[in-house]
Amino acid sequence: MTYSRRQFIKTAGLATAGTILATRTSLSSNSIWTMNSNTLKVGLIGCGGRGTGAAGEALNADPNVILTAMADAFEDHLESSYNNLKEKYGEKVQVPESNRFIGLDAYEKLLESDVDVVLLAAPPAFRPMHLEAAVNAKKHIFCEKPFAVDAPGLRRVMAAAKKAKANNLSLVSGFCWRYHQPKRDTFGRVLNGQIGNILGGEATYNTGELWFMERKRGWSDMEYKLRNWLYYNWLSGDHLVEQAIHSIDMFSWAMGDKAPLKISGTGGRQKRTDPKFGNVFDHFGLTYEYENGTKIYFFCRQQNNTTPSYAVELIGEDGRCYVDCRTGEHKITGKNAWNLADATKFTDAEAYKETEVRGMYQVEHDELFASIRANKPLNDGEWMTRSNMLALAGRMAAYSGQTITYDQAQNSSEIFFDDSLTLESKYDLSIAIPGITEFK
Repeated sequence: MTYSRRQFIKTAGLATAGTILATRTSLSSNSIWTMNSNTLKVGLIGCGGRGTGAAGEALNADPNVILTAMADAFEDHLESSYNNLKEKYGEKVQVPESNRFIGLDAYEKLLESDVDVVLLAAPPAFRPMHLEAAVNAKKHIFCEKPFAVDAPGLRRVMAAAKKAKANNLSLVSGFCWRYHQPKRDTFGRVLNGQIGNILGGEATYNTGELWFMERKRGWSDMEYKLRNWLYYNWLSGDHLVEQAIHSIDMFSWAMGDKAPLKISGTGGRQKRTDPKFGNVFDHFGLTYEYENGTKIYFFCRQQNNTTPSYAVELIGEDGRCYVDCRTGEHKITGKNAWNLADATKFTDAEAYKETEVRGMYQVEHDELFASIRANKPLNDGEWMTRSNMLALAGRMAAYSGQTITYDQAQNSSEIFFDDSLTLESKYDLSIAIPGITEFK
Protein backbone atom coordinates (compact mmCIF):
# COMPACT_ATOMS: atom_id res chain seq x y z
CA MET A 1 0.00 0.00 0.00
CA THR A 2 1.18 3.57 -0.65
CA TYR A 3 0.44 6.59 1.48
CA SER A 4 -0.66 9.82 -0.15
CA ARG A 5 0.28 13.29 1.01
CA ARG A 6 -3.32 13.76 2.23
CA GLN A 7 -2.98 10.69 4.45
CA PHE A 8 0.37 11.97 5.66
CA ILE A 9 -0.94 15.40 6.65
CA LYS A 10 -3.58 13.74 8.85
CA THR A 11 -0.87 11.94 10.85
CA ALA A 12 2.17 14.21 10.61
CA GLY A 13 1.41 16.02 13.83
CA LEU A 14 0.89 12.88 15.89
CA ALA A 15 3.46 11.05 17.95
CA THR A 16 3.74 7.59 16.43
CA ALA A 17 4.39 4.61 18.67
CA GLY A 18 7.06 2.31 17.34
CA THR A 19 9.09 4.98 15.54
CA ILE A 20 12.66 5.70 16.50
CA LEU A 21 11.88 9.25 17.58
CA ALA A 22 12.72 10.67 20.98
CA THR A 23 12.19 14.08 22.57
CA ARG A 24 14.93 16.47 21.51
CA THR A 25 15.91 20.08 22.15
CA SER A 26 16.76 22.72 19.60
CA LEU A 27 20.18 22.57 17.96
CA SER A 28 20.51 26.33 18.24
CA SER A 29 19.36 28.48 21.12
CA ASN A 30 18.76 31.41 18.79
CA SER A 31 16.95 29.37 16.12
CA ILE A 32 13.40 30.33 15.21
CA TRP A 33 12.77 26.65 14.44
CA THR A 34 12.37 24.38 17.46
CA MET A 35 12.48 20.62 17.36
CA ASN A 36 9.93 18.52 19.18
CA SER A 37 9.17 14.87 19.79
CA ASN A 38 8.01 14.43 16.20
CA THR A 39 11.01 15.98 14.46
CA LEU A 40 12.62 13.74 11.88
CA LYS A 41 16.33 14.35 11.32
CA VAL A 42 17.71 13.74 7.85
CA GLY A 43 21.27 12.97 6.77
CA LEU A 44 22.52 13.35 3.18
CA ILE A 45 25.25 11.04 1.84
CA GLY A 46 26.43 12.26 -1.55
CA CYS A 47 26.08 16.02 -2.03
CA GLY A 48 26.00 16.34 -5.82
CA GLY A 49 23.08 17.66 -7.83
CA ARG A 50 20.82 14.64 -7.29
CA GLY A 51 21.64 14.45 -3.60
CA THR A 52 20.96 18.15 -3.13
CA GLY A 53 17.65 17.74 -4.94
CA ALA A 54 16.71 14.76 -2.78
CA ALA A 55 17.49 16.71 0.38
CA GLY A 56 15.19 19.51 -0.73
CA GLU A 57 12.43 17.05 -1.50
CA ALA A 58 12.83 15.44 1.92
CA LEU A 59 12.48 18.85 3.57
CA ASN A 60 9.38 19.56 1.47
CA ALA A 61 7.78 16.20 2.27
CA ASP A 62 7.04 16.86 5.90
CA PRO A 63 6.53 20.07 7.90
CA ASN A 64 8.49 18.65 10.82
CA VAL A 65 11.75 17.59 9.15
CA ILE A 66 15.22 19.11 9.33
CA LEU A 67 18.54 18.33 7.65
CA THR A 68 21.16 17.80 10.37
CA ALA A 69 24.10 15.98 8.75
CA MET A 70 25.87 15.84 5.38
CA ALA A 71 28.64 13.65 3.97
CA ASP A 72 30.62 13.70 0.74
CA ALA A 73 34.04 12.65 -0.52
CA PHE A 74 34.84 16.26 -1.43
CA GLU A 75 34.50 19.41 0.66
CA ASP A 76 33.57 21.68 -2.25
CA HIS A 77 30.62 19.42 -3.13
CA LEU A 78 29.35 19.49 0.43
CA GLU A 79 29.76 23.23 0.91
CA SER A 80 28.04 24.05 -2.38
CA SER A 81 25.14 21.76 -1.49
CA TYR A 82 24.88 23.16 2.02
CA ASN A 83 24.86 26.77 0.83
CA ASN A 84 22.19 26.06 -1.79
CA LEU A 85 19.97 24.24 0.68
CA LYS A 86 20.47 26.80 3.44
CA GLU A 87 19.55 29.65 1.11
CA LYS A 88 16.38 27.91 -0.01
CA TYR A 89 15.18 26.18 3.18
CA GLY A 90 16.61 28.39 5.91
CA GLU A 91 16.05 27.09 9.43
CA LYS A 92 15.12 23.61 8.19
CA VAL A 93 18.82 23.19 7.40
CA GLN A 94 20.53 22.70 10.78
CA VAL A 95 23.94 21.24 9.87
CA PRO A 96 26.71 22.43 12.22
CA GLU A 97 30.36 22.16 11.17
CA SER A 98 30.68 19.09 13.39
CA ASN A 99 28.08 17.28 11.28
CA ARG A 100 29.69 17.99 7.88
CA PHE A 101 31.78 14.93 7.11
CA ILE A 102 34.38 14.75 4.35
CA GLY A 103 36.15 11.74 2.78
CA LEU A 104 35.36 8.26 1.52
CA ASP A 105 34.57 7.20 5.09
CA ALA A 106 32.31 10.20 5.72
CA TYR A 107 29.17 8.04 5.50
CA GLU A 108 30.27 6.06 8.55
CA LYS A 109 30.56 9.22 10.62
CA LEU A 110 27.17 10.46 9.47
CA LEU A 111 25.51 7.18 10.37
CA GLU A 112 26.92 7.48 13.89
CA SER A 113 24.90 10.68 14.33
CA ASP A 114 21.29 10.68 15.49
CA VAL A 115 19.66 11.07 12.08
CA ASP A 116 16.43 9.16 11.52
CA VAL A 117 16.43 9.10 7.70
CA VAL A 118 19.37 8.90 5.30
CA LEU A 119 19.45 9.84 1.63
CA LEU A 120 21.93 7.74 -0.37
CA ALA A 121 23.06 9.66 -3.46
CA ALA A 122 26.79 9.02 -3.84
CA PRO A 123 28.05 7.41 -7.10
CA PRO A 124 26.38 4.00 -7.61
CA ALA A 125 29.47 1.90 -6.83
CA PHE A 126 29.28 3.00 -3.20
CA ARG A 127 25.61 2.11 -2.80
CA PRO A 128 25.99 -1.48 -1.51
CA MET A 129 28.24 -0.54 1.39
CA HIS A 130 26.29 2.64 2.16
CA LEU A 131 22.98 0.76 2.16
CA GLU A 132 24.34 -2.07 4.29
CA ALA A 133 25.69 0.41 6.81
CA ALA A 134 22.46 2.43 6.89
CA VAL A 135 20.35 -0.67 7.53
CA ASN A 136 22.75 -1.83 10.24
CA ALA A 137 22.45 1.61 11.83
CA LYS A 138 18.65 1.21 11.76
CA LYS A 139 17.94 4.26 9.61
CA HIS A 140 15.03 4.76 7.23
CA ILE A 141 16.39 5.12 3.70
CA PHE A 142 15.90 6.87 0.40
CA CYS A 143 18.22 5.05 -2.03
CA GLU A 144 18.94 6.61 -5.41
CA LYS A 145 19.17 4.30 -8.41
CA PRO A 146 21.08 2.26 -9.46
CA PHE A 147 21.97 0.24 -6.40
CA ALA A 148 25.05 -1.68 -7.58
CA VAL A 149 27.44 -1.82 -10.54
CA ASP A 150 27.96 -5.59 -10.45
CA ALA A 151 26.08 -8.72 -9.42
CA PRO A 152 28.05 -9.37 -6.19
CA GLY A 153 27.26 -5.82 -5.10
CA LEU A 154 23.59 -6.25 -5.98
CA ARG A 155 23.39 -9.45 -3.95
CA ARG A 156 24.58 -7.39 -0.98
CA VAL A 157 21.81 -4.89 -1.67
CA MET A 158 19.22 -7.68 -1.84
CA ALA A 159 20.32 -8.94 1.56
CA ALA A 160 20.28 -5.43 3.04
CA ALA A 161 16.78 -4.79 1.65
CA LYS A 162 15.50 -7.97 3.30
CA LYS A 163 17.11 -6.94 6.58
CA ALA A 164 15.50 -3.49 6.34
CA LYS A 165 12.12 -5.13 5.93
CA ALA A 166 12.70 -7.41 8.91
CA ASN A 167 13.67 -4.38 11.00
CA ASN A 168 10.60 -2.35 9.94
CA LEU A 169 12.68 0.26 8.15
CA SER A 170 11.37 2.12 5.12
CA LEU A 171 13.44 1.72 1.95
CA VAL A 172 12.29 3.83 -1.00
CA SER A 173 14.14 3.70 -4.31
CA GLY A 174 15.01 6.43 -6.77
CA PHE A 175 12.99 4.86 -9.60
CA CYS A 176 10.97 8.05 -9.89
CA TRP A 177 8.54 6.88 -12.60
CA ARG A 178 7.09 4.37 -10.14
CA TYR A 179 5.90 7.43 -8.20
CA HIS A 180 4.44 9.20 -11.23
CA GLN A 181 0.63 9.07 -11.21
CA PRO A 182 0.12 8.91 -15.00
CA LYS A 183 2.48 5.93 -15.25
CA ARG A 184 0.95 4.26 -12.23
CA ASP A 185 -2.41 4.52 -13.95
CA THR A 186 -1.17 3.51 -17.41
CA PHE A 187 0.94 0.51 -16.40
CA GLY A 188 -1.68 -0.43 -13.84
CA ARG A 189 -4.14 -0.80 -16.70
CA VAL A 190 -1.66 -2.99 -18.58
CA LEU A 191 -1.20 -5.18 -15.51
CA ASN A 192 -4.99 -5.43 -15.22
CA GLY A 193 -5.16 -6.88 -18.72
CA GLN A 194 -6.39 -3.87 -20.67
CA ILE A 195 -4.18 -4.72 -23.69
CA GLY A 196 -4.38 -8.48 -23.11
CA ASN A 197 -1.32 -10.72 -22.93
CA ILE A 198 1.81 -8.81 -23.96
CA LEU A 199 3.28 -10.19 -27.19
CA GLY A 200 6.24 -7.84 -27.51
CA GLY A 201 7.49 -4.33 -27.03
CA GLU A 202 10.17 -1.70 -27.42
CA ALA A 203 11.84 0.66 -24.96
CA THR A 204 14.34 3.46 -25.55
CA TYR A 205 16.53 5.96 -23.76
CA ASN A 206 18.32 7.88 -26.50
CA THR A 207 19.81 11.17 -25.43
CA GLY A 208 22.85 13.43 -25.76
CA GLU A 209 26.14 13.54 -23.91
CA LEU A 210 26.44 14.64 -20.30
CA TRP A 211 28.80 16.79 -18.23
CA PHE A 212 32.55 16.40 -17.89
CA MET A 213 34.98 17.88 -15.31
CA GLU A 214 38.41 18.97 -16.54
CA ARG A 215 41.28 17.82 -14.35
CA LYS A 216 42.49 20.39 -11.81
CA ARG A 217 45.92 20.75 -10.27
CA GLY A 218 46.30 18.69 -7.12
CA TRP A 219 43.72 16.04 -8.02
CA SER A 220 44.93 12.47 -7.71
CA ASP A 221 44.09 10.03 -10.47
CA MET A 222 41.32 8.56 -8.31
CA GLU A 223 39.86 11.96 -7.43
CA TYR A 224 39.72 12.85 -11.14
CA LYS A 225 37.85 9.61 -11.86
CA LEU A 226 35.50 10.03 -8.93
CA ARG A 227 34.60 13.52 -10.09
CA ASN A 228 33.92 12.07 -13.55
CA TRP A 229 32.30 8.90 -12.27
CA LEU A 230 29.81 8.68 -15.15
CA TYR A 231 32.55 7.52 -17.52
CA TYR A 232 33.88 4.57 -15.49
CA ASN A 233 31.75 1.46 -15.43
CA TRP A 234 33.21 0.42 -12.08
CA LEU A 235 31.72 3.63 -10.59
CA SER A 236 28.53 4.17 -12.63
CA GLY A 237 27.76 0.75 -14.08
CA ASP A 238 27.88 2.36 -17.58
CA HIS A 239 25.06 4.58 -18.84
CA LEU A 240 22.83 1.55 -19.46
CA VAL A 241 22.82 0.91 -15.72
CA GLU A 242 23.11 4.48 -14.47
CA GLN A 243 20.64 6.31 -16.72
CA ALA A 244 18.79 4.07 -19.18
CA ILE A 245 17.76 1.80 -16.32
CA HIS A 246 14.66 4.00 -15.97
CA SER A 247 13.28 2.62 -19.24
CA ILE A 248 14.25 -0.92 -18.26
CA ASP A 249 12.40 -0.44 -14.98
CA MET A 250 9.28 0.76 -16.79
CA PHE A 251 8.98 -2.24 -19.10
CA SER A 252 9.79 -4.60 -16.24
CA TRP A 253 6.99 -2.96 -14.24
CA ALA A 254 4.56 -3.50 -17.12
CA MET A 255 5.69 -7.14 -17.35
CA GLY A 256 4.76 -7.69 -13.72
CA ASP A 257 8.40 -7.52 -12.55
CA LYS A 258 8.98 -11.03 -13.83
CA ALA A 259 12.50 -12.07 -14.71
CA PRO A 260 13.20 -12.69 -18.41
CA LEU A 261 14.59 -16.03 -19.49
CA LYS A 262 17.59 -14.67 -21.39
CA ILE A 263 19.19 -11.49 -22.69
CA SER A 264 21.25 -10.86 -25.81
CA GLY A 265 22.69 -7.73 -27.37
CA THR A 266 25.64 -5.59 -28.27
CA GLY A 267 27.05 -2.11 -27.82
CA GLY A 268 30.17 -0.06 -28.22
CA ARG A 269 31.90 3.32 -28.60
CA GLN A 270 31.20 4.99 -31.94
CA LYS A 271 31.48 8.65 -31.00
CA ARG A 272 32.75 9.04 -27.45
CA THR A 273 36.17 7.57 -28.15
CA ASP A 274 38.29 10.22 -26.41
CA PRO A 275 40.17 8.85 -23.36
CA LYS A 276 38.37 11.42 -21.19
CA PHE A 277 35.23 9.28 -21.56
CA GLY A 278 36.86 6.48 -19.59
CA ASN A 279 35.73 2.97 -20.46
CA VAL A 280 31.96 3.27 -20.98
CA PHE A 281 30.03 2.59 -24.19
CA ASP A 282 27.97 5.25 -25.95
CA HIS A 283 25.24 2.88 -27.20
CA PHE A 284 23.57 -0.44 -26.38
CA GLY A 285 21.08 -2.61 -28.27
CA LEU A 286 19.45 -5.45 -26.33
CA THR A 287 16.72 -8.09 -26.53
CA TYR A 288 15.01 -9.36 -23.38
CA GLU A 289 13.20 -12.66 -24.00
CA TYR A 290 10.65 -14.01 -21.54
CA GLU A 291 9.66 -17.61 -20.92
CA ASN A 292 6.42 -17.26 -22.90
CA GLY A 293 8.34 -16.03 -25.95
CA THR A 294 7.58 -12.33 -25.46
CA LYS A 295 10.50 -10.15 -26.52
CA ILE A 296 11.23 -6.58 -25.43
CA TYR A 297 13.69 -4.75 -27.67
CA PHE A 298 15.70 -2.07 -25.92
CA PHE A 299 18.03 0.60 -27.26
CA CYS A 300 19.89 3.45 -25.58
CA ARG A 301 22.62 5.88 -26.55
CA GLN A 302 24.38 9.01 -25.34
CA GLN A 303 25.42 10.80 -28.53
CA ASN A 304 25.06 14.48 -29.34
CA ASN A 305 23.13 15.60 -32.43
CA THR A 306 21.07 12.41 -32.64
CA THR A 307 17.30 11.98 -32.53
CA PRO A 308 16.12 11.64 -28.90
CA SER A 309 13.70 8.99 -27.71
CA TYR A 310 12.58 8.07 -24.20
CA ALA A 311 9.57 5.81 -24.46
CA VAL A 312 8.00 2.41 -23.86
CA GLU A 313 5.60 0.74 -26.32
CA LEU A 314 3.92 -2.59 -25.59
CA ILE A 315 1.93 -4.72 -28.04
CA GLY A 316 -0.77 -6.93 -26.56
CA GLU A 317 -3.39 -9.30 -27.91
CA ASP A 318 -6.10 -6.66 -27.43
CA GLY A 319 -4.25 -3.40 -28.05
CA ARG A 320 -1.16 -1.31 -27.53
CA CYS A 321 0.23 0.81 -24.70
CA TYR A 322 2.41 3.80 -25.44
CA VAL A 323 4.20 5.99 -22.88
CA ASP A 324 6.48 8.85 -23.94
CA CYS A 325 8.52 10.44 -21.14
CA ARG A 326 9.51 13.37 -23.35
CA THR A 327 6.09 14.46 -24.58
CA GLY A 328 3.96 13.22 -21.68
CA GLU A 329 1.80 11.05 -23.93
CA HIS A 330 0.17 8.09 -22.17
CA LYS A 331 -2.37 6.05 -24.09
CA ILE A 332 -3.84 2.66 -24.82
CA THR A 333 -5.28 1.85 -28.21
CA GLY A 334 -7.37 -1.11 -29.35
CA LYS A 335 -10.20 -2.97 -27.68
CA ASN A 336 -10.03 -1.01 -24.39
CA ALA A 337 -8.81 2.38 -25.58
CA TRP A 338 -7.81 4.96 -22.98
CA ASN A 339 -5.94 8.25 -23.11
CA LEU A 340 -4.44 10.22 -20.23
CA ALA A 341 -5.51 13.49 -21.84
CA ASP A 342 -9.14 12.42 -21.49
CA ALA A 343 -8.78 10.78 -18.09
CA THR A 344 -7.48 13.92 -16.42
CA LYS A 345 -10.67 15.73 -17.35
CA PHE A 346 -12.88 13.35 -15.44
CA THR A 347 -12.61 10.84 -12.58
CA ASP A 348 -8.84 10.94 -12.03
CA ALA A 349 -8.48 14.71 -12.19
CA GLU A 350 -7.82 15.28 -8.48
CA ALA A 351 -5.13 12.58 -8.22
CA TYR A 352 -3.34 13.83 -11.30
CA LYS A 353 -3.52 17.45 -10.25
CA GLU A 354 -2.04 16.76 -6.82
CA THR A 355 0.81 14.52 -7.94
CA GLU A 356 1.69 16.54 -11.02
CA VAL A 357 1.93 19.74 -8.99
CA ARG A 358 4.17 17.98 -6.48
CA GLY A 359 6.15 16.08 -9.12
CA MET A 360 7.34 12.46 -9.06
CA TYR A 361 10.62 13.23 -7.29
CA GLN A 362 8.66 14.90 -4.53
CA VAL A 363 6.07 12.11 -4.33
CA GLU A 364 8.88 9.62 -3.63
CA HIS A 365 9.67 11.52 -0.46
CA ASP A 366 6.06 12.31 0.39
CA GLU A 367 5.32 8.60 0.51
CA LEU A 368 8.57 7.73 2.30
CA PHE A 369 7.90 10.16 5.14
CA ALA A 370 4.21 9.29 5.26
CA SER A 371 5.14 5.63 5.73
CA ILE A 372 7.48 6.52 8.59
CA ARG A 373 4.82 8.64 10.28
CA ALA A 374 2.25 5.85 9.93
CA ASN A 375 4.73 3.25 11.19
CA LYS A 376 3.90 1.20 8.08
CA PRO A 377 7.28 0.99 6.31
CA LEU A 378 7.57 0.91 2.54
CA ASN A 379 10.12 -1.46 1.06
CA ASP A 380 10.91 -1.29 -2.67
CA GLY A 381 13.71 -3.83 -2.30
CA GLU A 382 12.44 -6.76 -4.34
CA TRP A 383 11.38 -4.97 -7.51
CA MET A 384 14.09 -2.31 -7.44
CA THR A 385 16.83 -4.92 -7.36
CA ARG A 386 15.09 -6.92 -10.12
CA SER A 387 15.26 -3.90 -12.42
CA ASN A 388 18.91 -3.32 -11.49
CA MET A 389 19.68 -6.93 -12.35
CA LEU A 390 17.99 -6.58 -15.74
CA ALA A 391 20.28 -3.64 -16.53
CA LEU A 392 23.36 -5.51 -15.33
CA ALA A 393 22.36 -8.56 -17.38
CA GLY A 394 21.98 -6.37 -20.45
CA ARG A 395 25.45 -4.95 -19.93
CA MET A 396 26.91 -8.42 -19.48
CA ALA A 397 25.32 -9.56 -22.75
CA ALA A 398 26.46 -6.45 -24.62
CA TYR A 399 30.01 -6.44 -23.26
CA SER A 400 30.54 -10.13 -24.04
CA GLY A 401 28.41 -10.41 -27.16
CA GLN A 402 26.93 -13.59 -25.68
CA THR A 403 23.37 -14.57 -24.83
CA ILE A 404 23.14 -14.58 -21.05
CA THR A 405 20.41 -16.24 -19.02
CA TYR A 406 18.93 -14.27 -16.16
CA ASP A 407 20.17 -16.90 -13.70
CA GLN A 408 23.70 -16.64 -15.08
CA ALA A 409 23.62 -12.88 -14.67
CA GLN A 410 22.28 -13.11 -11.13
CA ASN A 411 25.08 -15.52 -10.18
CA SER A 412 27.87 -13.61 -11.92
CA SER A 413 31.08 -13.49 -9.87
CA GLU A 414 32.67 -10.50 -11.62
CA ILE A 415 33.46 -7.63 -9.24
CA PHE A 416 33.78 -4.16 -10.75
CA PHE A 417 34.28 -2.12 -7.59
CA ASP A 418 36.58 -2.72 -4.63
CA ASP A 419 35.37 -1.22 -1.34
CA SER A 420 38.98 -0.79 -0.20
CA LEU A 421 39.82 1.85 -2.83
CA THR A 422 41.21 5.14 -1.51
CA LEU A 423 41.81 8.55 -3.07
CA GLU A 424 45.39 7.47 -3.74
CA SER A 425 44.49 4.16 -5.40
CA LYS A 426 45.39 3.44 -9.02
CA TYR A 427 42.52 1.51 -10.53
CA ASP A 428 40.72 1.05 -13.82
CA LEU A 429 39.12 -1.58 -16.06
CA SER A 430 39.71 -2.09 -19.77
CA ILE A 431 37.12 -1.17 -22.41
CA ALA A 432 34.89 -4.16 -23.20
CA ILE A 433 34.91 -5.61 -26.72
CA PRO A 434 31.96 -7.84 -27.72
CA GLY A 435 33.18 -11.26 -28.75
CA ILE A 436 36.45 -10.84 -26.87
CA THR A 437 35.43 -9.77 -23.36
CA GLU A 438 34.41 -12.86 -21.42
CA PHE A 439 31.32 -13.25 -19.29
CA LYS A 440 32.28 -14.11 -15.71
